[in-house]
Amino acid sequence: MSSEETAGGALGRIAGKAKEAAGSAVGDDELAREGRLQQAGVEAEREAREEAAEARQAQQEADLQAAKDETQHERERLQAEQTEAERERAIERDRARAEREAAAEQAEAERAADTQRNVGEVAADLKEEQAERERATAAAEAVRLEQEARQAEIRAEAADPEAAR
Repeated sequence: MSSEETAGGALGRIAGKAKEAAGSAVGDDELAREGRLQQAGVEAEREAREEAAEARQAQQEADLQAAKDETQHERERLQAEQTEAERERAIERDRARAEREAAAEQAEAERAADTQRNVGEVAADLKEEQAERERATAAAEAVRLEQEARQAEIRAEAADPEAAR
């Protein structure tokens, strides 16, 4: 291993401290500097790993939030579809009810018209029967009056046979 190479992790930090301490103890500034560099490199690697882990964590959180947002949007879309379907069913129920009511009203109007027509026919039949009775009564009265007139003629002729001629 050359003097510029560094080992990583906890071993690298220990090795760096050992080099720094040994360099300082023997007055080898180059060895002390290499020890400090090795420690700084280990620290930089640790910070880089921590930052990478934080970045992964942040990405996972962002992905999770995006998934949550997408799920929420899908839920809202489905809810809107369901609301629209319910609204359309309500409109269809209202239309069907209105049609039933209109048909019932039409049927009632037709029954009322039939009843009115039947009442008119019965009234006409009654008037016709009444007129027939009145004609029969008038005809009977005419026959009676004619018979009375004949009888009066017969009596008149019997009372005065010459005046009747």
